[in-house]
Amino acid sequence: MITGLSHVSIVVPSLDTAASRLKAIYGLSVGEASINEQQGVRLACVELGNAKIELMEPSRPDSPVSKFLERNPNGGIHHVCFAVDSVEAMCSDISGKGARVLGEGKPQFNVHGERIAFVHPKDFLGALVELEEHGVRREA
Repeated sequence: MITGLSHVSIVVPSLDTAASRLKAIYGLSVGEASINEQQGVRLACVELGNAKIELMEPSRPDSPVSKFLERNPNGGIHHVCFAVDSVEAMCSDISGKGARVLGEGKPQFNVHGERIAFVHPKDFLGALVELEEHGVRREA
């Protein structure tokens, strides 16, 4: 079950430049950067209280974010992320209704070790959707 909006993710050519611009124009502070090796991204977030803005830049040339920047050199909105009770249950439910979950069923995790999954844009009104299971972390 979807429990809320977690974040909107924006791909940027330079995380540092984007952070400076958000601070200078909007007064928004971007948190410390992290790298998600599995996803091939360097990212940082603006905490907004009820949701976040996630800024992502590629950390390697073969990441999906690198491919996104090839098509959109200035960057842009990449996906919307919903918090869910259980990624596994949500994926099973929506797959049973015809939605395509990306990644061939392989477990994926965010930088906090929380389980995530992505839903094909054609199955959510043209937008890439990330499902994120809050509070349940991968075993180290």
